[in-house]
Amino acid sequence: MDSDNYKSLISNARDYCTPAWWIEIFTAQPKCTYYFGPFDRIWEAETAVSGYLEDLQSELAQGIQAQINKCCQPDLLTIEYDPSDNSPSQMV
Repeated sequence: MDSDNYKSLISNARDYCTPAWWIEIFTAQPKCTYYFGPFDRIWEAETAVSGYLEDLQSELAQGIQAQINKCCQPDLLTIEYDPSDNSPSQMV
C-alpha cells in the first residue's frame, strides 16, 4: 500500500470513529436498545436523557435503564430483539 492510500485509510477511519457522548437506553418491554447522540459534552447528554426517558415512559415501555458512554457512533441506532429467543429481529 502506498503512503497516499495509507493516509487516506487512516483519515477515513478517524472520520468514522470520532468518540462522542452517546445515550444508550435499554428497555425490557419491548426488548430494545436505543442510542441517542452524538453529544459534544457529557452535560449535554445528561440534560437530554430525561426527555428520551419521558418519551419511552409515555409509550409504556417497561424496565427502562439508561447510561451515557463516550464512544464511536453505533452502527445501528435502534435494535429490537425477538422476545422468543433474544436475537435481534429488527434493526434500524
